[in-house]
Amino acid sequence: MKKEEEKDVIVKKVEEPFREEEDDISMKVKEDDVLGVKEEEGEEEETEDLINTEDRPESEEPETSEPARRHHCSQCGKIFNHLGNLKNHKRTHAEKKSYNCSQCGMSFTRLGNLKSHERIHTGDKPYQCFQCGKRFIEPAQLKVHRRKHTGEKPFQCSQCGNTFSRSGDLKSHERTHTGEKPYHCSNCEKSFSWSGQLKEHKRIHTGEKPFQCSQCGKSFTQLRSLKSHERTHTGEKPFQ
Repeated sequence: MKKEEEKDVIVKKVEEPFREEEDDISMKVKEDDVLGVKEEEGEEEETEDLINTEDRPESEEPETSEPARRHHCSQCGKIFNHLGNLKNHKRTHAEKKSYNCSQCGMSFTRLGNLKSHERIHTGDKPYQCFQCGKRFIEPAQLKVHRRKHTGEKPFQCSQCGNTFSRSGDLKSHERTHTGEKPYHCSNCEKSFSWSGQLKEHKRIHTGEKPFQCSQCGKSFTQLRSLKSHERTHTGEKPFQ
């Protein structure tokens, strides 16, 4: 009887936790502006990822929002949540980069990565959102964009429970808890939590004022300064 009972026992299969299939794309935390730059940072970081893209192995395991041990690349300092991603990444340092961009000279180990990079120069955006018509260079960008329509926010902060639609937004948000400031100014050694903050800060050293008033021609280093100035022409008083 005991043997029969043992045979009748059903072994439940433990399901593997679902992992979001997404490469790190980078764009800004949709919270209140930190120095007026956070709102657009995510999209900026995504663009930078495309311009400065390292060869991404097609088999690279996507990072998730689950808290995990950080794995550092000893050659470039890049950080990964999963050891498998780090191992795949290290191959990009060892592999020969045989595919060169004819426009800027950037090199890649895979032809597919070169073709994706070349769209930056050609302006080709073959991936279109069927809901709003917006177009993108890479399918991963389109996938992230669609969450604006669905409201999906699969990346959750383990510290406070805030959720985000992009993994890059979660990583930026996590710095509010850790105090990490990985972006350093080479002129004065000041550090910042977001790349947009550093970019804006550098204009203090360069004197660059890219934001110009269409009414009077006055220029500003920060977009929020221009918007504030424009109210002197329109008479708008939003804080009354």
